[in-house]
Amino acid sequence: MKHVRIIARLDVKPPYVVKPIHFEGLRKKGAPEEMAAEYYEQGADEICYIDIVASLYRREFLYQHVEKTANSIFVPLCAGGGIKTVDDFSKLFHHGADKGVINTFALQEDVEIIDKAAKIFGSQAIVVHIEAKKRDGWWECFSDCGRVRSEKDAVKWAQEVERRGAGEILVSSLDTDGTEKGFDIDLIGQIVSKTNIPVVAASGAGKLEDIRDVIVQADPDAVAVGTMLHYQITSIDKIKRYLKDNGVEVAI
Repeated sequence: MKHVRIIARLDVKPPYVVKPIHFEGLRKKGAPEEMAAEYYEQGADEICYIDIVASLYRREFLYQHVEKTANSIFVPLCAGGGIKTVDDFSKLFHHGADKGVINTFALQEDVEIIDKAAKIFGSQAIVVHIEAKKRDGWWECFSDCGRVRSEKDAVKWAQEVERRGAGEILVSSLDTDGTEKGFDIDLIGQIVSKTNIPVVAASGAGKLEDIRDVIVQADPDAVAVGTMLHYQITSIDKIKRYLKDNGVEVAI
């Protein structure tokens, strides 16, 4: 049985971690490097740092902030926001990230950036973030912090980015983000069942049972948690103990 990774997710509007609801109404929570260090000490298997306004504001990723975060932890750091070129990926890696996350540019402008980056850096370093919203029987991909439609089917897009060399998919639901009412298990389950690369479930955890339910019902490789950590509802070590007590294999 695979060990499910527990990832601490930091949505960042530099210089602060912020907590949106449905990707709106940003509330400042703290410095990313300090929060990453705290979650690392609690036992996070990975830290996910996303500059959620870089694409929206059409500005370059602020690499100095990710470097501070990388220097505060000793687990893999996944980072992204506003990536448009292979050189952007390279800069991220030179500033301490282990994986680069891309959404907007690949979705809306040039999907071949995935092929190019995977060929240069390896698939394991390329993560595609899917922001999806439920339509009538399907899910549509969005970009720019959930503001811009694409008319692309999220499940088919997941299959395409896998074919192009992405090594992992981060799935966020615009319907459940920040609501603390549980994950979009159907969406995550569909993407897991139709792809063969690791899938990270995000958006919606409000209680420990939500995390267990998405693992048991959708079978992701990892779960990214934000709100529950940022508001001290729980901690990484408590999540892991709960999961282990309920039959889910995790790294303690």
